[in-house]
Amino acid sequence: QVQLVESGGGLAQPGGSLRLSCAASGFTFSYYGMSWARQAPGKGLEWVSGIYSDGRDTYYVDSVKGRFTISRDNAKNTLYLQMNSLKSEDTALYYCARGIPNLRDLTYYSGTYYYTGGKKYGYWGQGTQVTVSS
Repeated sequence: QVQLVESGGGLAQPGGSLRLSCAASGFTFSYYGMSWARQAPGKGLEWVSGIYSDGRDTYYVDSVKGRFTISRDNAKNTLYLQMNSLKSEDTALYYCARGIPNLRDLTYYSGTYYYTGGKKYGYWGQGTQVTVSS
């Protein structure tokens, strides 16, 4: 069965850094693009970043460009999200997901892409909490 397990979350100060990891199993990791998403309290599920299967193409929502870096190590079946210059608005539960969403699966609102159907499609981890606070 497909398993995605996030780790690396925690408490960071504004301007600080965290590195999230997602350990994948149960499928051929190198065949799939992967994504990071997040959900803040009271808000929808937001797409954050995606990476192509070979790691050569990456995608980011505007709000994290220049601050976050998505990467992967296919030999270790692991996806990463390096988060620098953290802001309080980055506070959320962060999920990794198999694949990169199609536009038809997303709703764009106020600079953010939300998964229209939430997590009912695809495979998702359990999430790791990131809290950015002074």
